[in-house]
Amino acid sequence: MKEKENTAEKFLRVGTTLYKTVHRPLISGDYIEEKIPWSYETLRQDYGKNNLPEIDKYDGFCIIPDHIDYKQVHGKYLNQYEPINHVPTEGDFPYIRSFLTHIFGEQLELGLDYLQILYMRPTQMLPILLLVSNERNTGKTTFLRFLKMIFGKNATFNSNEDFRSQFNADWAHRLLVLVDELLLNKMEDTEKIKNLSTAGDYKIEAKGKDRKEIEFFAKFVLCSNNEKNPIIIPKEEVRFWVRKINPIEKDNIYLRSYMMKEISHFLHFLLNRELSTKNESRMWFNPALLETSALLKIKKYNTNKIEAEIAAYCSDVMDKLGEDKMFCCPKDFMDTIRDAGLKADITQIRNILKDGWGLRSDKNSDYTFYYIGIEGNLIPMKRKGRYLEVKRGLIDEILL
Repeated sequence: MKEKENTAEKFLRVGTTLYKTVHRPLISGDYIEEKIPWSYETLRQDYGKNNLPEIDKYDGFCIIPDHIDYKQVHGKYLNQYEPINHVPTEGDFPYIRSFLTHIFGEQLELGLDYLQILYMRPTQMLPILLLVSNERNTGKTTFLRFLKMIFGKNATFNSNEDFRSQFNADWAHRLLVLVDELLLNKMEDTEKIKNLSTAGDYKIEAKGKDRKEIEFFAKFVLCSNNEKNPIIIPKEEVRFWVRKINPIEKDNIYLRSYMMKEISHFLHFLLNRELSTKNESRMWFNPALLETSALLKIKKYNTNKIEAEIAAYCSDVMDKLGEDKMFCCPKDFMDTIRDAGLKADITQIRNILKDGWGLRSDKNSDYTFYYIGIEGNLIPMKRKGRYLEVKRGLIDEILL
């Protein structure tokens, strides 16, 4: 949308705070409308105390996402969700169709479902979409920018560090959180994104302001050049949709501008298209539909190395003891994993033992854990806790 000349200045008051609506120019020649805090003293200096402009008044902000029947005002509340600047009109969209075929391949209908739900049902939970490729010129970043072109200020780019920061006011109320060059290799990072992807409410926090609970509906679209380990995904996890993206055979430097001209036609298509899937989970899709070789590759890399190391360790201990069982707690394996040159936190080890191996314990008492010394000898360590019993049969199944 181009900036209009001689546009009358607009002011509004939300609660007790005055704002001025401004139009920040962009390199492209377009502009972004923003509301910036203003002061009554400045207003009086600019207009004179007897000639103040009209000021719209609201009790507060709300966040109501809608792309089809958007309302800027709900009662006495101003909607912070932004309207999208595209009016659906009938027409062809060959460049968008070709690009989405490249991104989603044999899962094109699922990809169209994903975009259709984003557009028509913005509060519906959706899987965490992760595009991976260790090759260049694949279109991963272009896909993120395509989503930004459609949904405008309701989509925002995050860095890896943004997820680790306690301050989230700049992205917690958006529809889409887009991350290029993803690399979150700590289990706590995975847990945070997983929990956010299915959170109905979330605490929003800005510097110098009190935390406030909001309704959370953001979806995550991530890209990475690391096909093996961009993020830790346990083997039982069903909230990720991972696609391996191949290089684009023939580069088109004008692709983005061509796709921008087709967006209104594409949205008309989505409005009139019948979904190919039904709502079969809290994230809409049946998890079996989203299981790809790229997803299994990440799960195998993340789980198998640590799981195999723990299983091999248990096998060695039982061999040396001449027993078909041993006792342990998840924390007992931290040094073992570290000595093997691997990285894992207690949550990841606990997930392997309890979720992956199905081990449970109701006993909170003394037990002996055996540490394998440098010379291969067993060093008994007296411990106390809710220990787990690992049996030979289970270990043999894992190592086979």
